[in-house]
Amino acid sequence: MSMPEFATFLDLTRFQLTLNESVVIKSASAQSVNKTVFLAYSSKDSEYRAGVISVLESSGGRVYIDKADATLPRKPNRKTAEVLRSSIRSCRRFVIFFSTNSKDSVQIPWELGLADGEKGHALIALFPTASNSTDQNWASQEYLGLYQVVVWGIIDGVLTQPDWIVLNRQSSTAVTLNSWLAQSI
Repeated sequence: MSMPEFATFLDLTRFQLTLNESVVIKSASAQSVNKTVFLAYSSKDSEYRAGVISVLESSGGRVYIDKADATLPRKPNRKTAEVLRSSIRSCRRFVIFFSTNSKDSVQIPWELGLADGEKGHALIALFPTASNSTDQNWASQEYLGLYQVVVWGIIDGVLTQPDWIVLNRQSSTAVTLNSWLAQSI
């Protein structure tokens, strides 16, 4: 396997140039019914969110975000927790759009805790993004090293051209993002 690369903020900005961002966000914000990927992210990274959604959906995922889910109360309360817990449970996969901003998020650790308890490690992946595609040290801090990562790379014997892959760093194995998203639970 070649050295995998994180997506960069510039990459995500390029993906968004071809999108109607409001349509992408509105679609992903709809109720979690028929969605396959719960996407957690820091509100500080909202400007790149449509690019991540584009990558996941072009690989076969149907993404849910809580941004404008009409079933969520305006002010977080118990119903908020119930809706998010149900949404995490109903989506086959849980992906965290992870950047250096994520460490300041209150919601990401809570959602990750729910997802880990509900799904286990195999159905969770980080989508790390940095300014530099090879700056990977920060993403393996603490508990984050436990999870698979979505990166751009080649899988020897499987992919001859780079593509989005889900890399399990602990076992040094990878599958295409498309395959990971399509796998049944």
